[in-house]
Amino acid sequence: MIPGGLTEARPATPEIQEIADKVKPQLEEKTNETYEEFEATEYKSQVVAGTNFYIKVRVGENRYVHLKVFRGLSRENQDLELSGYQTDKRKEDELTGF
Repeated sequence: MIPGGLTEARPATPEIQEIADKVKPQLEEKTNETYEEFEATEYKSQVVAGTNFYIKVRVGENRYVHLKVFRGLSRENQDLELSGYQTDKRKEDELTGF
């Protein structure tokens, strides 16, 4: 993987679902919405001074949000920051860096 480059899209793993679940309250606060459904379907990652995860999450029938989640380098500090998001996405929308 090229530092700073975005990986190819991959199917979401249990670790990616866990990351999405941990930032869900941050997203709900920012969007003033409550998401009953919250299923990570795919992701890309980017190595920076830590890792950015771009995660596509299904939140309803053909309703998706794209999350940008930052995890710092320190393994002791596993804090995850929702550093960006895009709403009103569909299944076929490509997951891109933002």
